[in-house]
Amino acid sequence: MTILFDRRLTRTLDTLLADALPGSTLQAWTFDDRASRRTAERAFAEKGVTARLRSAYKPLLYAFLEEINLDGVESIEVFYPVHPNAPENRFRLEAYPLAEMVGARAISFTARKDANLHYDVVLQRTGRTETIKVFAPNRVHVDAADETNLSPTGWVQRDDEPGVRLETDYESLFASAIDAVATYDWGMDEPYFEELNIRVAFPADDERIAVGDEAISLREALHEDFYFSLLEFFQKKSGRPIGDRGLKPGQIVPEIVRDGNAVSVCVSVRPLTTGYLDGEVQDLDTATRPLATQQIVTALSEVGGDAFEARSRAGRVLHARYVNGTDAAVMISGGQHPNETTGICGAVRAAKQLVQRPGAHFTISPLENPDGYALHQRLCVDNPRHMHHAARYTALGDDLEYRTEETAAGHLNEKQIRFDAQQLSGALLHVNLHGYPSHEWTRPLSGYVPRNFAMWTLPKGFFLVARYHAGWEPQAERLLDRVTRHLSAIPGLLAYNERQVALYEIHAGETGFRVINGFPCLASVDDRHTVPMTLITEYPDETIYGDDFIAGHTAQMETVLSAYEAWQDIAATS
Repeated sequence: MTILFDRRLTRTLDTLLADALPGSTLQAWTFDDRASRRTAERAFAEKGVTARLRSAYKPLLYAFLEEINLDGVESIEVFYPVHPNAPENRFRLEAYPLAEMVGARAISFTARKDANLHYDVVLQRTGRTETIKVFAPNRVHVDAADETNLSPTGWVQRDDEPGVRLETDYESLFASAIDAVATYDWGMDEPYFEELNIRVAFPADDERIAVGDEAISLREALHEDFYFSLLEFFQKKSGRPIGDRGLKPGQIVPEIVRDGNAVSVCVSVRPLTTGYLDGEVQDLDTATRPLATQQIVTALSEVGGDAFEARSRAGRVLHARYVNGTDAAVMISGGQHPNETTGICGAVRAAKQLVQRPGAHFTISPLENPDGYALHQRLCVDNPRHMHHAARYTALGDDLEYRTEETAAGHLNEKQIRFDAQQLSGALLHVNLHGYPSHEWTRPLSGYVPRNFAMWTLPKGFFLVARYHAGWEPQAERLLDRVTRHLSAIPGLLAYNERQVALYEIHAGETGFRVINGFPCLASVDDRHTVPMTLITEYPDETIYGDDFIAGHTAQMETVLSAYEAWQDIAATS
C-alpha cells in the first residue's frame, strides 16, 4: 500500500466553540448530524454563548424537522431560488421528500424570480398567514474537472456582524483529498492504479425519514461525491468528456465510516482484492438480501445447459449458462452494476423457471461484474443502507456495457460474456436487469444534483427502458406493452409506482418519460448495442432489504418471464 495523503482535522463544531466568547451570540450552518449540533449547542450554553446550529445540507428539510411548527397548518407554499449556476429545479429537488413529510397538507413549490439563496415558506393557518425565510448557504466554485458548481457550504454569523462563508471540516477533507489525487503523477497509461482508496472517518449518524427508504446521510453523500468527482477528474485527465463511461482508471473506493468523534482522511493506492464476503445460503424465492456468490454458482449448475465463463480484471470468474432449445433465443443478464442487487436474484429465479419450459432457449449471466459485487459486499459491512456507487463499475473503472473489442485495449475481460452469449444463442433480444437508488442520490459538494444522472436522483417506481436498432421500433412498443400489462397484475406494484412518480413530479417537475400501463418507460434508437433489441429494467433497489427486496427481485423475475413469452410471439410475426 502506498499512502498519498493522510490528514486529521479538527471538528468545525469544536473550533467554533473554542473561538466563541462568553456573552456572544452565534448562528452557524455546518455539515453535522442533528445529535452533534444539539450537543454542541449545550456546550455553547455552558460557556455562556447563545448559539443556534443549523444544517448546511438540506436546510429547508431540516427547518421543517427542527424548527417549523405545523400545528394547525392547512397549506404550505414554498418559493425557492433559481440560480444561473444550478439547474432550475435544484432547490426544489433539495427539499425532497418534504411533500410527503407534511402529510395531507396541501403543498406547492414556486420558482422565485431572483437568485437570492433562501426559501420563502408561507404557512396558511385558519385566518392567519405566516412567512418564514429559510437561508440556504451556497457558494459558486470550480471543481477539479473545471466544472462550475453552486454547492452548499458552511456559514457563520457572530453577534450583529454580517454572515460569512465557513469552510467546514466536511468541505475541507473533501477538497484536500481531491487535491492530493489531482496533483499526483499518475502517468499517461490506463489503468492508473489497481485500487485508489479514500478512507474517511466522519462523526455523523444517518437519520431515517418516515418516507419509503429515505434517510439523510452525510457519509453516503460524501461517498457519492468522492467517487464521481474522481471519475470526472480522470475523465478530464484522459481527454475524455465528463461522464464518459469508457474510462479505465482503476477501481476507485471511497470508504466513509463512523469513527467516534474523529475527522480524518487517508488516500492510498492498494492492490485489488480477489475474494468475497459471502453470507449464508437463502431460499431464492424469499431472499431478503443480496445473494452469496457461491449460491449463484450453485443455482446456475441446477439450471443446467452448457457452461461458459469469462474472467474479471481481478481474476474472479463470471459464470454463465446456455440452454439450447427451439424457442426464439433470449439473453438474460444481471449484475452489470452490482450494487443494483435485485436483478441478480431475479435473473436466477427466472432461469430456474424457464428451463422447465419445453423448447427453452436462453443464456443466463446473472453476475457480470463480480469485482464490483465483491466491493459492494465489503462496503456494506460498515454501511449496509448506502448506495455504494463505487461498486457500480468494474475494477478497471469502466462500465462494461461501454467496453468494445475496439476500445478494450487488451482488457475485454467481463464483456466477453456478452459476446459469447450472443454468438452461442443468436439471440435478438437481451433482457438486462438493473436497478437505481431507492432513496435520494446527491453530491452536495459538487452542485448537489448528480452530474449526468439528474434523472435518477429520486426514485420513481419500476422503470423500463427499451433500446433498439433503427427499424425495430414496432417490436419495442409491442414488447413494452406486453411486459407492462403483465407487471401491472402484480399486487401492489402499480400503487407503488403511483406513489413514487407523484412525489417525483412534485420535487423534480417535468418527468421526461412516458407512462405505459402504469409504468414509467423510455424507448429510443441505440445502435451501440450489438443485439438489436434490449429491454433494461430499473428497479429502485439500491439499499433495500427484507420484504422490499423480495418485491424487487420478484418484479425482476416476472419481467424476464413476461418478456421471454412476449418475444416468442413478436419474433414469430416480425
